[in-house]
Amino acid sequence: MIRLGTSGFSYDDWIGCVYPEDLPKRSWLEFYAQQFDTVELNVSYYRIPALKTVKGWVERTPDSFSFSVKAHRSITHEREDPAYEVFVEVFQPMTEAGKLACVLAQFPHSFHPSTENRAYLEQMRECFQDLPVVVEFRDHAWVSDETFERLEKQNLGFCCVDEPRLKGLMPPVVRATSEVAYVRFHGRNAGKWWKHDHAWERYDYTYSEGELKEWIPRIRELDSAAPLTLVYANNHYRGQSVDTLRKLDKLLVGV
Repeated sequence: MIRLGTSGFSYDDWIGCVYPEDLPKRSWLEFYAQQFDTVELNVSYYRIPALKTVKGWVERTPDSFSFSVKAHRSITHEREDPAYEVFVEVFQPMTEAGKLACVLAQFPHSFHPSTENRAYLEQMRECFQDLPVVVEFRDHAWVSDETFERLEKQNLGFCCVDEPRLKGLMPPVVRATSEVAYVRFHGRNAGKWWKHDHAWERYDYTYSEGELKEWIPRIRELDSAAPLTLVYANNHYRGQSVDTLRKLDKLLVGV
């Protein structure tokens, strides 16, 4: 099963290009859920949402809809006092409703493949209990058979990415290491990846059909290797991620 969604749905710059100008903000999720059947929530990285907020997300979406939620920064970036318990508790309504596709643990570029960090991944797996978890590395040094074997042993998914071909960044490696295969399209804006005034500039990129066509056999490969393949577009500025998904969907159907 292949599911396509965007990384986030609540962007003011989507007004007019994705959301009708007269659509109230409180109705954005319902409108989005009419177009796609999954979404990746990035807000949970910055702050753990209130329980009533999570319940609202669950209640306002169809039964077949699913969420991927990014792990809180205390878990992936700070790592001094990771808030596992409260994170798992807050998203319990989503889990009980069968709408939690997985937790995305996105680590920073400074998270290198050391003995200490490998042990941390094992600890994280235990702390997330039986929730499905996918790991996104930013340091290309993680790409090795040893890493993939460890992820498979710990039942941690590997996040495949498409991003600028810059030294040190992750190459477009395709691998499924758990029951959830995962792909994130970050865009290829190499000029703004490291140097930008605003965070959105990094993801200001429109994929061509030819660039996305490269990924069709890769996504098919993941689909044959895992029961669920999640594909998210993170080039969100002014709805470019929606354009990415529509092109991908057309290419997938046409294969």
